Amino acid sequence: MRTTYQVSPAALPQHAEDLLAQGHRLALVAAHIDGTGPRVVYLFVAGPPDTRTELHVRLNPDHPEVPSLAHLSFPAGRFEREMRDLFGIVPLDHPLPRRLVRHFHWPRGWYPMLPDAGPPPAFGEQEGPYPFLEVEGDGVYEIPVGPVHAGLIEPGHFRFSVVGETILKLKARLWFVHRGVEKLFQGLSIAAGIPLAERISGDTAVGHALAYCLAVEEATGTEVPPEAQRARAMLLELERIHNHIADLGLLCNDVGHGILNAHAQRIREQLLRLNRQITGHRLLRGGVVPGGTALHALPDPAQLNAIGTDIREITDLALGHSTVRDRFTGTAVLNTDAAREIGCLGYVARASGLHGDARIAHPFTPYDTGLDVPVHDSGDVLARFLVRAEEIDTSLALIEQFADGLAAPGAVLGTSPGPGAGPRTGVGLVEGWRGTIATRVELTTDGTLARVKPVDPSFFNWPALPVALADTIVPDFPLTNKSFNLSYAGNDL
Repeated sequence: MRTTYQVSPAALPQHAEDLLAQGHRLALVAAHIDGTGPRVVYLFVAGPPDTRTELHVRLNPDHPEVPSLAHLSFPAGRFEREMRDLFGIVPLDHPLPRRLVRHFHWPRGWYPMLPDAGPPPAFGEQEGPYPFLEVEGDGVYEIPVGPVHAGLIEPGHFRFSVVGETILKLKARLWFVHRGVEKLFQGLSIAAGIPLAERISGDTAVGHALAYCLAVEEATGTEVPPEAQRARAMLLELERIHNHIADLGLLCNDVGHGILNAHAQRIREQLLRLNRQITGHRLLRGGVVPGGTALHALPDPAQLNAIGTDIREITDLALGHSTVRDRFTGTAVLNTDAAREIGCLGYVARASGLHGDARIAHPFTPYDTGLDVPVHDSGDVLARFLVRAEEIDTSLALIEQFADGLAAPGAVLGTSPGPGAGPRTGVGLVEGWRGTIATRVELTTDGTLARVKPVDPSFFNWPALPVALADTIVPDFPLTNKSFNLSYAGNDL
C-alpha cells in the first residue's frame, strides 16, 4: 500500500522524523520539475506489512530550497547533495554542503537535470582540487589509489591516510562514471526503458529491470499473472547465485587461495550458460518484461542440485583452511550500530546483524513461509562470506519452489502495460543480490516516461566501506573491498 501526502517545506522535517520513529526508512528522494515548478518526493518504506509512504513537497521556483533532513537520516544527506548537484535544489542547513556527484571540473551553476540545461558547457578546473581531509602527524603519509585500476574494475579514487600499515582514514571519491541515466529515461516508451534499466548496473539486470517493471505496472494498473511473478522470482534468485559464487571465489583469491577461485569461476560459468538457456542472455537480460516474463527454458533441477553440492564443497574447503579463515575473521568489522546509522542494505547489513530483506518486507509474489534469510552479527569479512554462502542455499531452494509447476516456456507470461487506469506513478521494491533496489516512475498522459528514479543498494552501502576499514591495515583493502563488492555504476547514474 502506498500513501501520498502533500506537505509544506516547513512541515517536512517533522513528518520525516515521525516516519523514521515509526520504523520506516528513507528509500528514495526524487526531484521533479513540473509545470508549476520544482517538487521533491520522499519515499519512506517499512515492512512487513508492506508499507510505502510518500511526502511530496512543492518548492518556490524562484528559490528552490528545502529543509535538510541530514540530521535525521544519513542517507537523506547524500540524496540531498545528489539533488543539489543535478537539479540545483538547495538543502538548507546541510552539514556537508559540498558537491557529491559533480566533480569540480563541472561548471558552477549548470544543473544537468533541469529541462533547460542544454548540452554541457566546456569543463575546466574552476574550483580547484578536491578537498580531501588531510590527516597530519608524525609518520602519517598518504597512499592514492585509482581512479584507474588494473583489470576490469570500474573507476574510483581511494585516498588512504596511514601510519605504517595502519589506516587512520580512508576517503573514497566516486562519481567517475556518470552517464545521465535518469535523463536518458525521459521521453522513452515503457518498452524502451527496459534495456536501460537492465544496464543501470550490468550485473543486476534482473533486479533493476524487475523494480522498473513493478513501478510501471503500478503506474498503469497492470495486473501481472501469478505464474509470471513466480518466474520473475526464480530469475531473481538465479542472478543472486551467479554473483554470490563469483564473490566467494574472489574472496578466496584475495587471501592467496587461487585454486578455490578457479573452481568458483568454473561454477559461475555453468550458471551463466544456464542463464543463456533460460532467457537467451548470460546475464539474464530479456527475461523480465513489462507485464510478465519471457523464458526460453526452465532450469534443470538435477543440474542445480549438482551445482549446489559443488558450491558447498568449495565453501567447506575455504572455511576449513586455517589461513583463509584467519584472514577473514575479525577483518574490517562493521558493527551493527554503524550499519544501522549509515542505512546499509543487503548482505552488508545482514552480516552486521540487520534483518532487512525486501522479499519479506515488500514481496511481489508469495514466498514460502520458511524463507530463510541468513543473518550474522560479527560484521567482518567472514560474516559477509557466510551470508553469501548461506544465501546461495536459500536461493537454490527458492528456484526449485518457483520453477515447480511453471508452464512450458517459449511465450511471454503476461501482457504489456497499456494506457491503463493506473495512478500514473508507481514504485518497485526488489531484493536484488546486493540488497533492496527502489525505483519510482512517473508517466506522462500519453504513457511515456516522464521521470524514472532508480536507487541501487550501493548508494547506501558505499559510505560503510571507509568505516569498516578504520584501524585495519592497507593490505586488507582489496579483501575488504571485495567483501562489500559495491557497484560504481549503480551508485553513479
